[in-house]
Amino acid sequence: MKTPQELDNRERVLLVGVGLKKSPRGRMGDPTSAGRDSLEELTELAESAGAKIEGSLLQVREALDPATLVGRGKLDAIRMEAEMRHVPLVIVDHNLTPVQLRNMEKGIGRRVIDRTQLILDIFATHARTREGQLQVELAQLNYLLPRLAGKGAELSRLGGGIGTRGPGEQKLETDRRRIRDRVGKIKEAIETVRRQRTTRRRARQVVPLGMIALVGYTNAGKSTLFNALTHAEVLTSQQMFATLDPTIRAVRLPSRRRVLLSDTVGFLRDLPPDLIAAFRATLEEVQEAALILHVTDLSNPHHAEQDAEVEKVLDDLGVKNTPRVHVFNKIDQLDPEQLANLQSANGHNGQKAFASAATGAGLEDLLARIDAVLPGDPLVRLRLNVPLSNGRDLAIIHACGRVLSSEVQDGHMHVDAELPESVARQLQEFVAKGEAVRGAKSPITSTS
Repeated sequence: MKTPQELDNRERVLLVGVGLKKSPRGRMGDPTSAGRDSLEELTELAESAGAKIEGSLLQVREALDPATLVGRGKLDAIRMEAEMRHVPLVIVDHNLTPVQLRNMEKGIGRRVIDRTQLILDIFATHARTREGQLQVELAQLNYLLPRLAGKGAELSRLGGGIGTRGPGEQKLETDRRRIRDRVGKIKEAIETVRRQRTTRRRARQVVPLGMIALVGYTNAGKSTLFNALTHAEVLTSQQMFATLDPTIRAVRLPSRRRVLLSDTVGFLRDLPPDLIAAFRATLEEVQEAALILHVTDLSNPHHAEQDAEVEKVLDDLGVKNTPRVHVFNKIDQLDPEQLANLQSANGHNGQKAFASAATGAGLEDLLARIDAVLPGDPLVRLRLNVPLSNGRDLAIIHACGRVLSSEVQDGHMHVDAELPESVARQLQEFVAKGEAVRGAKSPITSTS
């Protein structure tokens, strides 16, 4: 009796990397080693997209070939390697121009995609919400538009009547027009999503809770840390870009302050500009945050380079001056001596914390540091007279403050409570006579 065997339906691919002897990023070191590191990251991306890696090739050049990226000789070598390994797809660890893409496909005789198209495919796979799907589609169409190709004699519509006769509109022109029309509709839909997100943000700000945004390189452990701090069940995976849609949960700090923690999309080296622009609505959570938690995978030997890439994206978002706490994650994967050396090299101050989201080590220290760095909202003690019918404001008092005493009288709840100053300002109309909110321009008195 034959034993059943599992079929591997993953697409077989060949990876091609190109390194420069003089790195455009100004990095020092062996260009071959840097190219290998980049190919390893491309391998993780391809596996996240569901590919089966059959092999990889690396070329180190003085300069990129403007026509084929790798040169005619290397193109023949890639074609022979692809034929020998029977792979239908070649993935290039570089962003290809439309001309380079067409010439490589013609020279190799296989389908070719570049790094940007691979990232877009992963994002399309992981987008779950309507917002995420719209943003991915917009980035894909912007990528596709300059890469459309068609036969010049292929017609899709002929004119009729005086002034419209002639060769007619080519199919390529029709495709471009349809994509532009679709891009316009998606931008309108994303603008609607942005307005809805702004409305929800304003609703959250009615109960003023500090917003904290998790940022970091993809696969740095942001979602695992998010789950550890909030006890949520956000998807965690070794795949890159496993978390795409933002999630927000409440966290209680040691000072008993409640704050909101937001898990955002991971960053990556050479992240496509169109993708950053398309996800501007999602990244607004980072721009609106009162504190940024920069998560680093300390077990990765290239974590310093990854941090530099994250800093570039944060600078582009205009959040350079936002308070930050740098979280060095995955300390459980290091031996004590390595950890001590890295702590010494990176420093250990009030804005840096070493933790393990997987084991929970260092999380209490992290929360204490967040509490210390997060801009404060001083507490004030007030006596409020709130109508019993006003359940919403009574709920805010109990949720955001500490009720010292309460008494029901004449249809009102007389509450003696400690509240954050920002909350007390929103409850001015209920403040008892003679009471005042600290920092107010004038005493706040109640007319009731």
